Amino acid sequence: MRVTKLSLIAALLIGSSAFAIENTKVSGDARLYYGTQDSDAPNAPNLFTKESGYTNFSARLDLTTDLTKGVSAGVGTQVVTTLGVEHNLVDKVWSNAHTVDGSTGARFAGGAQVDSAMWFDEVWLAGSAFDTTLKIGRQALDTPLAFTEKWGVDKNTFEAGVLINQSIPSTTLVATFIGKSNGSADDRTSLREAGAGNFNLNDIGATAAGYVAADGRYSTFGNQGTYAFGLVNNSFKPLTLQGWYYDMVDFAQAYWLQADAKCSKIDGLSVGAQYANTDLDKRANVGGAIGVIGVDTKDTSAWAAMVGYAMKDVATFKAAYSEVDDDGVLGMANTATGSIATAGGQSKLYTEMWWNYGYVSAVGAESYALSAETKISSIDFLLGYYNADVTKNSVLFSKEELTEIALVASKTFGPLATSLALIHGDREVADVKTTDVQIYLTYNF
Repeated sequence: MRVTKLSLIAALLIGSSAFAIENTKVSGDARLYYGTQDSDAPNAPNLFTKESGYTNFSARLDLTTDLTKGVSAGVGTQVVTTLGVEHNLVDKVWSNAHTVDGSTGARFAGGAQVDSAMWFDEVWLAGSAFDTTLKIGRQALDTPLAFTEKWGVDKNTFEAGVLINQSIPSTTLVATFIGKSNGSADDRTSLREAGAGNFNLNDIGATAAGYVAADGRYSTFGNQGTYAFGLVNNSFKPLTLQGWYYDMVDFAQAYWLQADAKCSKIDGLSVGAQYANTDLDKRANVGGAIGVIGVDTKDTSAWAAMVGYAMKDVATFKAAYSEVDDDGVLGMANTATGSIATAGGQSKLYTEMWWNYGYVSAVGAESYALSAETKISSIDFLLGYYNADVTKNSVLFSKEELTEIALVASKTFGPLATSLALIHGDREVADVKTTDVQIYLTYNF
């Protein structure tokens, strides 16, 4: 499911099982995703027509191995393809990693052909000694404001060095430098990042989950890379505290504080709180048509609260609320995948929607989320109700109110994971209602 959670393990920034392997391990998956959308916008296509459909097939293969005692290495490769169905079955795809060849007679995007993409998304070396682990190379990361997204058919990763120390009991210290990223926010040739255009799918609006750069290409992360430092502590076992600080060189400074606890006196009750702040540098280039703002701007603050209750053998219920103040410029989304300056990317806020990202993390957004999860006859169900009200226009965000209702049914058949999602969206200001029907098939090996 696309519900994101910043767990203690995730905070360790270890994106694979590299440190739990014995000798060599090969793993991977194959994914076939399909979606279609009905909209009441003027001249919008109907549900289950070629013009409303989007699909992708992808496969990935990971290899991890112990080289010597305390030293491990990993390599991962990713391929995404349409299998040619954009010629006659769909008009959009999931991944932006494709580029488009305009010299063919294919019936896609005005006569274009979608090219397959293949790249190495993980190539790393890691060593452990004296309660300390150093991992360098191309890898997945999971921090509040810079992380790997996996809800589509592919994933974005980073070229980074990560140092993790656990010498202090119940405490994890993290220091990292992120130099490059293949997230869509770092696609330097994309039109939406003020480039000359590379005829990719984000540029022509033909992707449903375009958070990876065209061809999976890695470019400088942000303006000059980013230093990130984190501390995670659970000395008091029901409570996990974490704090993160980011120095986004020549761009912004940011911090993120979070506390999550399970109530010891009320079985099944959990609560959480988040607070974050970003402060844009005076000469920061936010990309897009805006480019360098060139004046001092106010910082952006956000807070969120969550309460959950797991009723044993019945269901798990959650409610969350968040606010992002309307004085700043930057949003609170993933800095690697937002279109420009964290506008439009996925966020780690408790209120994040199931499908429509970029609203709850926008400047001036007031949001809430209600969800229930249960299992009936070996089928997992999620029902979510989400609302985000972006209260006014700002530099990077437009005023809008969006309500999303998502119903998801999931079931596994051995190595095959399947999901069916129905998503209704209602944009008040744009006065557009949409309904998406999506099928997810993932074969794990």
